[in-house]
Amino acid sequence: MTIRHFTAENFRCLQHVELEADPRYNFIFGSNASGKTSILEAMAYLGRGKSFRGATTTDLIRHGEREFVLFGEVSAGERSGRVGVRNSHEGLEIRVDGSKEGGAAALAMALPLQIIDPDIHELVAGAPDQRRRYLDWIAFHVEPEYGDLWRRFRRALKQRNAALRAGITGPALAGWNTEFAELAARIDDGRRRALAAAMGPLQAAGLDLLGSEAGFEYRPGWNEDRGLLLALEEGVDRDLAYGSTQSGPHHADLKLSYDSRRARKLVSRGQQKLLACAMVLAAAETAQVALGQPLLLLLDDPGAELDREALSRLMARVTGLGSQVVATSLEADAPLFPTAARVFHVEHGELMPAS
Repeated sequence: MTIRHFTAENFRCLQHVELEADPRYNFIFGSNASGKTSILEAMAYLGRGKSFRGATTTDLIRHGEREFVLFGEVSAGERSGRVGVRNSHEGLEIRVDGSKEGGAAALAMALPLQIIDPDIHELVAGAPDQRRRYLDWIAFHVEPEYGDLWRRFRRALKQRNAALRAGITGPALAGWNTEFAELAARIDDGRRRALAAAMGPLQAAGLDLLGSEAGFEYRPGWNEDRGLLLALEEGVDRDLAYGSTQSGPHHADLKLSYDSRRARKLVSRGQQKLLACAMVLAAAETAQVALGQPLLLLLDDPGAELDREALSRLMARVTGLGSQVVATSLEADAPLFPTAARVFHVEHGELMPAS
């Protein structure tokens, strides 16, 4: 699934932007604060229904305007489709091929994408929730029922937490425990299958980018020897004190290692970035195999904090995937692609084809 035509209106500094994308390589250059990252953020929002920079709706609507609108024509082989997002203080409206059904999940299926930005090292160094979302993204695209399962699990978690805050114990809480544990086990299975599917690409990408093997160990969020149901029963006093469930897939993590060291603490930021890039590219490769289609890769200043050799290794891995790529750089002649790309220049929020 790739994007052919993209428009953004009143998104951050962008009053009106149109982009006719090449199916393979697209390159946007411009100075700092010119709007490069805002264009990628808008494209990512069109595929996810949220900002990868954690911005609120107020932050995203252009000053003085009431809403922003994003639109894209997408293609998957011979099939084509339309996706659109409108957001204001009144709420988010999503349409996929004219339908409002499906919400953000429908966007993710219509325009699956991955992002590498200057903060990508946080996938390695940051909190576990980022690595959980990483695994869930893979599972969503390789496990057909995972999206619906995840929504059911989140609902069960919310209901159990409400029961805890109400001080419910005994048989009533035990009923919530059983449903929660059953759904949690299925989430856990889906994540493990997703990681198994991605393990080959993960190891290959890690070796290519880092020159040494990287390790990926899934930790489910409870003591496996004891089992989740028992953990819930034994931890009820703690859960009541916190007013929330302290054991389960929502506390899972992916333990990362590089050259026999814990990657979060004992490798440099540049190595963390390369390891995170390896993870993103492995996720993209795994999803492409499952979907049988290329997807969209957004690269925001990929050369940041990388020397020329490391950037060359990264871009060789990127271009080898066969994905559609939209990359940005401060430099008009950044050495990113092996063949000619469709080139755009952005200045003061205005995008134009480069001459």
